[in-house]
Amino acid sequence: MIAPWLLGLAVAGASACSMALEIAAGRMIAPYVGMSLYSWTAVIAVVLAGLTLGHWIGGRMADAPGETPRRVLGGALAFAAIFSLATIPLLQMVSGAAVATGGPVWGTVLIVALVFGLPSLLAGTVAPLATVLALRGASEGNEGRILGRMFALGAGGAILGTLCGGLLLIPMLGSFLTVTVIAGLYGLFAVPFIFAGRKAVLVAIGGVALVTTGAGWTAQALSPCDRESGTFCMRVDPLPDGSRVLALDHLVHGVNHPDDPTRLVSPYIALIDRLAEVRYGADGPLQAFFLGGGAYTLPRAWGAKGWGGARLIAEVDPAVTALAADRLWLDPAKHDIRHGDGRVVLSELPPQARFDAIVADAFADVSVPPHLVTDEFHAQIVSRLSPDGFYVINIVDRLRQPRFATSLAHTLSQRFASVEMWLDASTLRQGETRTTWVVVASARPTKTDRLRATDGTDREWTRVPTDRMIAAVGAPMLLTDDHAPVARLLGALLTDGALAE
Repeated sequence: MIAPWLLGLAVAGASACSMALEIAAGRMIAPYVGMSLYSWTAVIAVVLAGLTLGHWIGGRMADAPGETPRRVLGGALAFAAIFSLATIPLLQMVSGAAVATGGPVWGTVLIVALVFGLPSLLAGTVAPLATVLALRGASEGNEGRILGRMFALGAGGAILGTLCGGLLLIPMLGSFLTVTVIAGLYGLFAVPFIFAGRKAVLVAIGGVALVTTGAGWTAQALSPCDRESGTFCMRVDPLPDGSRVLALDHLVHGVNHPDDPTRLVSPYIALIDRLAEVRYGADGPLQAFFLGGGAYTLPRAWGAKGWGGARLIAEVDPAVTALAADRLWLDPAKHDIRHGDGRVVLSELPPQARFDAIVADAFADVSVPPHLVTDEFHAQIVSRLSPDGFYVINIVDRLRQPRFATSLAHTLSQRFASVEMWLDASTLRQGETRTTWVVVASARPTKTDRLRATDGTDREWTRVPTDRMIAAVGAPMLLTDDHAPVARLLGALLTDGALAE
């Protein structure tokens, strides 16, 4: 007879591990497909499907007589450990082919199904097997109490695993090491169901510890991240000219040069810099607020030029700032950096705080925080701008039929007299499917509808008539805190296969 507490521990532990692995899955796939509503939808759907199928299979296996359910339970936990560890190399093996086969949306579902489906299925078999074993050892009349206890332990374990995975393990260890911890726990839970006798159990526990430690070292070596936080997988890569590139998840977020902070490689950042120069002349804006730090490329450039005063910057992830300071030549002492959500930071400023330029660069490709594009947020922006100030935001959308970009422009027009939509002229010449739109909102329009770079490059930008663009796309949405369906507006960008950069 198996001790009831051991069966309860197996149920709670398997639930905790399955939820922690679900949280880790969302972070692990981010370097390959990004982190968005679509990626989290794929993760949650696949994990629930695996648990559902596992419950059904485990229930059928639990009907076997004798010691079979106990051995199956131990085997399920052991294989859950093995296939949890296998997610690390398997993800790197299948991700490219899966996206190429299924496209950005269904390719993401395929990646998650191939990599995380089997560990979830195995975890799902634990609860019915353990519950049947507990019922077999129960006295008559206690069945309801046992069922309630097992269901409660499963739900409680899921809550614990979610909190520990998202708030402790991944921020402290990173997603790959978190997976090795999960695999080690699965292995420990399996030991008493597979081995009999104190000596055998102790040897097995030692073996699990050794394997998990070795797997942890290997996982760290396989990780695509230089550093990982609860928000991003961060990587810094060198370029031949001595510059360094910061990638957050699967996207480049800035290129910094050690000796020339004013060297702006990204076209949209160079455009924002030119817009500020055109509006304020060689002296630039007096005070600037940046929503999003990333590589801190533009704040570094404006600091080198003497623009933007103290340059208040809201960066949600302190680990990004630390990496920029360590590897990207950021001097935090030259800027006023606040770690937190940009909207919250803006709302907490003194009532008299005003800015000549507010720059929003807090978005990661199609992953757009909806609360930063709403009419209510724009009301905050207006209240923080100087009379001649401007607000500029860069977003990714389709070149033609950009439903999100036009809805954003329409929403901004509720608060601003002038709303402009700018493009890199090369995207028009090359017939790109997707592009980066730079949207400018202010009390007065820019004096020109075409800008050229002044750094010796041949870059050129053009302003697209906003009213005509909105009319061509049709039916723009007013984005509000109550309803800002950004993922749906950007859905065509994914389903037409234009995601990959």
